[in-house]
Amino acid sequence: MSSLKKILVPFDFSEASLNALEYVTNFVGTERSIEIFALYVSSMPIDPSDQEKLIKDFGKVLESISVRLKVMPSFATETGDVIKTILSAQEKSSADLIMMGTMGDKITDEAITNTSKLVLQANCPVISVPYGCSIKEPKDIALVLGGDKIDDKDVLKTLLDIARTFDSRVHVLTIYKESVYAEEAVEENTENLLEYYLEHFYAEHTFNKNQDVEEGILDYIKEKNIDLLTILPRNHTMRSTPSEGRLTKLLTLHSEVPVLALD
Repeated sequence: MSSLKKILVPFDFSEASLNALEYVTNFVGTERSIEIFALYVSSMPIDPSDQEKLIKDFGKVLESISVRLKVMPSFATETGDVIKTILSAQEKSSADLIMMGTMGDKITDEAITNTSKLVLQANCPVISVPYGCSIKEPKDIALVLGGDKIDDKDVLKTLLDIARTFDSRVHVLTIYKESVYAEEAVEENTENLLEYYLEHFYAEHTFNKNQDVEEGILDYIKEKNIDLLTILPRNHTMRSTPSEGRLTKLLTLHSEVPVLALD
């Protein structure tokens, strides 16, 4: 049984959010008692007539989706800054997970989207759902690990929960730039931790050399037909120097499969 009880889905009727909602409904499926909480954030106050129209339009969207959910999704509107309002709503609603659509930007490395900003600021797991991704269960999941220790063992709980839900295979990937960083550089307790916390869903640990870490990750996704990419954003790390989250941002922008950022 999944420990996920509520998923917050930022929803503004854009193509990216419509795609994300369809992905989330398939993720939840017909048998799981998981609530989908759709949140519409406006920068300006919404008058009652527009509020009523938004509710009706959301109902029509749900009717167009073929999945018949066990728990009826809820819909709410808020006014304020998009990112701050979403994060506040997540905390107030005790949502276990945020799943947010993104159009991404495969051309530039500098674009900042609401989704990429939210992933970097959130203190809960976030799945970014790229527009046009396949709507299917995550059977093969890639977990990207660097050379740093996992700061918080509990951070893997959401990943394990998803693996249990879909009976997934979790492939662990480490990209290194120099030959001195190889398999023996990974501490034995890290391997033991993965085997313990990921249980029998832990499939393998692959070490690839590539000067471009992002390129190595995206190549691996195609090679292994990965359905869900999982990352541990270093901008939240406690024991090593926090980064600006550049790799997290790039993967959120460029990945063609959903990206789970654990926190």
